[in-house]
Amino acid sequence: MKPVLPFYTEINDFLASIPWPCRTDNPDFYCLRLKPLDEPQISVYRPPFKRAFYFFALLFNSGKVNVSYGEEIVEDPDSYLVFHSPNLVYSFSHSNELEGYIIYFKPEAFSFFRPGFHQQFTLFDRLRTNLFRFDHATFIQLVPHFEAVFSAYEQSGKDAHLEARLKLLGLLCHLEGFTLESNQNTLPAGRQQLLMRDFIQLIESNYIHKRSVKEYADLLSVTANYLSQSVKQASGRNALSFITERVVNEARLLVRYTDMEISVIAYQLDFSDPTNFGKFFKKHVGVSPSAFRKQHK
Repeated sequence: MKPVLPFYTEINDFLASIPWPCRTDNPDFYCLRLKPLDEPQISVYRPPFKRAFYFFALLFNSGKVNVSYGEEIVEDPDSYLVFHSPNLVYSFSHSNELEGYIIYFKPEAFSFFRPGFHQQFTLFDRLRTNLFRFDHATFIQLVPHFEAVFSAYEQSGKDAHLEARLKLLGLLCHLEGFTLESNQNTLPAGRQQLLMRDFIQLIESNYIHKRSVKEYADLLSVTANYLSQSVKQASGRNALSFITERVVNEARLLVRYTDMEISVIAYQLDFSDPTNFGKFFKKHVGVSPSAFRKQHK
């Protein structure tokens, strides 16, 4: 039986699993410059996994790339930006011709500035990975902004990389504006959006045992009606759909990427019995868990 998806809480543990020869002396922050290798054409494949920290990258592909995140698959993009929040499923395969910039960080990397500052960036969606494809000219346009961070990082030796983290703040602000100008990120701002952000973060921590809007409203010290109206105004969706979507996504991933018995998955997701889980899964996915697993073997 395959184990549950690998989950990496430390950046160095993940680097060892790739495997990558270097390690970070700062457990909260690491910049990885990816360069084409001189070796003969090889292919690197990383099966699905989860991380407990943030990841984003600017990459240029002159070979073969396959990126899988959740249920989405992107093949052979020319250049792309990818933003990945903690606890989301990710997988990749690429040849040795991939190049660009990769940054891993934990929220603690910004604690010197303001706790929770990373949460203001809508590029990092708690529910899904954001991936933006574009041409090589756009890649060249973004390179200097990443170089500013990497130059500071590489010149700072083994200290806490304070200058690089300051430049990272500027880079994220620039990328937030870049994607807004490209009309690729249209999340609304305001009080309702902030409440929805907190609601989604609570779902991530509590979706196994809390399935009603009222339970989350109580955690947020608002009424269920106010929470429902705010989420509807901010997203155009009802609040319950976010809770359901999170449970469905986890169920799909466990059924697809593990060999756990369906009954074990049902109880792990806090369903009263496998029959109820099967009905829930078929209602939201369209097929039974066993049929879904067969489709993706």
